[in-house]
Amino acid sequence: MASRMVFLGCGLLVAALLQGATAETYTVGDSLGWTIPPGGPIAYSTWANQHTFRVGDILVFNWTGSHDVARVSESDYESCTKTPIGTIQSTSPASVTLTTEEDHYFICTVSSHCSVGQKVKIDVESASGSPTSPGSPTSSPNSAASSLAVGGISAVLFSIVIAFLH
Repeated sequence: MASRMVFLGCGLLVAALLQGATAETYTVGDSLGWTIPPGGPIAYSTWANQHTFRVGDILVFNWTGSHDVARVSESDYESCTKTPIGTIQSTSPASVTLTTEEDHYFICTVSSHCSVGQKVKIDVESASGSPTSPGSPTSSPNSAASSLAVGGISAVLFSIVIAFLH
């Protein structure tokens, strides 16, 4: 009975590690947060280009003060038209799960915040890592090393489970 409980516990641990390997959580803007960027829209485009986003990843928008976040179409992103796809999230932190392999566009709909740079375009790859379009960001060395580490840990845990079965 005890060995079955150990087996079940190891199985759940492996499943949790594998789930963690498939989805990342990103804080939009990192320490800048979701605000009117001091350098205009380049701040968020630079931040987004430093990451590889995949289906299943989670974006977290953190702000203080009067802001919100809305997903919009590409044309609404370019013109800062405040027509959301879905709901406008007005409570921080706001989390968005990337569920489709396409470009996602987010803006702040408060006042003129979008037109002064509070907007971000997120290029999303498939969960397997194939790019959605030419010029999409590639995997960073840190995420590759992280995936390798998780894979190694999973292999060790799987070996332990096999050892308990014999």
